Amino acid sequence: MAKRKAENRSFLDKWEAEYLFTYVKDKPVCLVCGVNVAVSKEYNIRRHYETKHHDKYKDLDMTQRSQKVEEMKRSLVSQQNMFKKATSQSEAAVKASYIVAAEIAKSARPFNEGEFMKKCMMKVCDLVCPEKKQAFSNVSLSRNTVADRTCDLATNLYDQLMEKGKDFVAFSLAVDESCDASDTAQLSVFIRGVDSNLCVTEELLGFKSMHGTTTGKEIFEEVSKCVTEIKLPWDKLVGLTTDGAPAMCGKKSGLVGMVREKMREENCAGELTVYHCIIHQEALCAKALKMEHVMTTVTQVVNFIRAKGLNHRQFKSFLEECGSEYADVPYHTEVRWLSRGKVLNRCFELREEICQFLETKGKDTAELREQKFLCELAFLCDISSHLDALNLQLQGRGRIITDMYAAVRAFKTKLCLWENQMLQGNPCHFPCCQSIKAQISTAVFPCAQFAEKLSVLAAEFSRRFADFDAQKCKFELLSNPFAVDVENAPTNIQMELIELQCNDTLKSKYDAVGAAQFPRFIPDTMPQLRTQAAQMLSMFGSTYLCEQLFSSMKMTKTTHRRRLNDEHLRSILRISSAQSLSPDIDELESKKRCQFDTPGLRHCQNQVSYISKP
Repeated sequence: MAKRKAENRSFLDKWEAEYLFTYVKDKPVCLVCGVNVAVSKEYNIRRHYETKHHDKYKDLDMTQRSQKVEEMKRSLVSQQNMFKKATSQSEAAVKASYIVAAEIAKSARPFNEGEFMKKCMMKVCDLVCPEKKQAFSNVSLSRNTVADRTCDLATNLYDQLMEKGKDFVAFSLAVDESCDASDTAQLSVFIRGVDSNLCVTEELLGFKSMHGTTTGKEIFEEVSKCVTEIKLPWDKLVGLTTDGAPAMCGKKSGLVGMVREKMREENCAGELTVYHCIIHQEALCAKALKMEHVMTTVTQVVNFIRAKGLNHRQFKSFLEECGSEYADVPYHTEVRWLSRGKVLNRCFELREEICQFLETKGKDTAELREQKFLCELAFLCDISSHLDALNLQLQGRGRIITDMYAAVRAFKTKLCLWENQMLQGNPCHFPCCQSIKAQISTAVFPCAQFAEKLSVLAAEFSRRFADFDAQKCKFELLSNPFAVDVENAPTNIQMELIELQCNDTLKSKYDAVGAAQFPRFIPDTMPQLRTQAAQMLSMFGSTYLCEQLFSSMKMTKTTHRRRLNDEHLRSILRISSAQSLSPDIDELESKKRCQFDTPGLRHCQNQVSYISKP
């Protein structure tokens, strides 16, 4: 019975000429008005024809009807192709608007830059490809559209991060806080997660605006909300790195203390490892030299030259007349990590030109020409250059904490070497000191004084990096597991460590790929070693990513753009800081319903709605 019913409902070819219908996509479609009939029964098709179109076509014979059917079918195919082409153009236009919005966000430009870019595109199109003008015109880049696209892109990135977070076996957080152009405190939280394949994902977890106070409790609440929203279990949190502020590192009322308390409440078995940003500590170590008087004098000289336009112009002209290698002196900015060394080196190189210029201005240069001051300036230049080189080694995304710790250990060893050489009167690694020493008598150059300062600096490094030194054994398990003393290793990994060290194949693989990539090749039969490697790979050594994000924030939310709301600022920074992830623009485009403005096309869309995108 069901078979006879299906046969009765199959579309017959003779109905095309009799009732002006055709069969498309499993549905009978009227060739006259485009309406489709739900059930393929002759009664339904005949009733539609007789009630709607019989009077108009009743006088046509079968030959005329066949010709009319062929004409209508050709028209229908043309309309379908037109709709498909318009759909394709619309999809491309939507995708293009997302791409442009992403570039605007990455470059920290205002949303209304999209309108300016579209004007430029249209002018170029008029000259290069005028036949494509309508396609370019369909790309929507209004301010509101760019803002909406930016939020969509940021949401897509967050959804991807949430999906990746399900596979994390360990993760760490880097937390820092700063103020934007409207004096609103902004809290940035970065996550570094490692999955079961030991692949690292490093992305912005949360960017929270704090309009009130920024106590340790309030910071903890925001961080806790970030972890909860992404549905990450607290027992997988292994590391927390902060800028060292009291509200962050307080053992009771600070973020660190409250996170540890939260982990105890959640019955987490693991221990939270806390670090003070390694770059911040390196910068603080430099203050142990206590040579601010030299820096103050240099800053005063630079400010005299740069603060007034006339002095600055005259100084640059003076350098040009002297045929100097350098054309100017830079400003010193305390918050810029490398500013100190650059200013000192430039002033040392131009010391004679600076003195001559200041004398033309009636300034006393006796202090600048003193041998003691020149020796101290030379030493400060050299040691600042070495510190800047270390600083650069510690900067960058994706840095493994073991590599950062190795750079600090190497610097501490260098300090001991320099101290011994300085005591022997041999500043071979201090070029500025060598230059000054050649100009003055060896007896005047204070080698013992500078050796003492190097000793003090080495002691300060040892004191400040004690928290890293305490993790030395764990660092070695990641950086060089084949050289670790098994007896000093944790008992739960000793058996697996012996198997690893006795495996020549794994040793060859370690030599081939290096320490950073080797953990991925540790076999599944050594789960404790893989877990240990995952935890170490997830560690943040610094809050560099937070500092980098704040620099982007300063460029995005300027004094001329203070009204940028929290959601838009957060979306822009999530897009601009993304590295491990990239927005899935194809997915976003597929969710947008196409809209058309071509005359007559809406009728076409209704007529062939069965092929439209859902």
